[in-house]
Amino acid sequence: MTLRVEASGQACGARVTGLDLSRPITPELAAEIRAVWLHHKVVAFPGQRMDDDALERFTLAMGGFGDDPFFAPIEGRKHIAAILREADEQSPLFAENWHSDWSFLAHPPAGTCLLAIDIPPVGGDTLFADQGAAFGALPDERKNFLRSLTAVHSAKLAYAPDGTYGDRDKGRSMAIRPGEAARATQSHPLVQPHPETGEECLFSTLGYIVGIEGMPETEAFALLGELAQWQAREEFIYRHRWEPDMLIMWDNRAVLHKATGGYEGYRRELHRTTIAAFAG
Repeated sequence: MTLRVEASGQACGARVTGLDLSRPITPELAAEIRAVWLHHKVVAFPGQRMDDDALERFTLAMGGFGDDPFFAPIEGRKHIAAILREADEQSPLFAENWHSDWSFLAHPPAGTCLLAIDIPPVGGDTLFADQGAAFGALPDERKNFLRSLTAVHSAKLAYAPDGTYGDRDKGRSMAIRPGEAARATQSHPLVQPHPETGEECLFSTLGYIVGIEGMPETEAFALLGELAQWQAREEFIYRHRWEPDMLIMWDNRAVLHKATGGYEGYRRELHRTTIAAFAG
């Protein structure tokens, strides 16, 4: 089996063909896929006739299951959640802000997988922002300042009972389960070397950061707002266009991502797994 890798031509991302992910994955193939993933940060596998068993096998081969603290799994599974929006749904779009999945955990996940189940004929692109490129393009003085900062992460703005997806969020198809546990906080350096590649990346996202250690709140949020504009500059973006029978996975340690709409009147469903933090 020979992998064919076609780079997106954008800030990051690649399309990989020449393999059948519905079949068991050998350790050799898993290592080859991971190498491509680490290099390109977002990898799309088109034309994959995968079921949920195959999605779970793939996730295990890529590093095992990570935690999904505020999603209920689909029936009969422990580690698969449905990213679902029905055709007539009127609730605000899910995950429309830049973020790295579950950054508020003590050990945030290495990656995320999404398998296309029901893809609209228009819209629904997923955007990714390369945070290694974003940090690398900063002046040295700015880099040194950001390296000195530690951010305080929390899920409370999203998943607490009074958060975006809390008790007031009605009419949503997704099985989100908010709770008081979302108010916990966890500190992470604002700039982190990637644990496998060593590349320094910004680990900052407005939705999950609630402060910066040792910095007044107004100053912290002014800095985070300014930084967010830089992180999402066009030269750092990869726009992923979905196809039926497509699997993608991305590196949460190296990119931010966000959902887009544009498919009103159409149903959209993807099955999601989380890849555990790198243990090496």
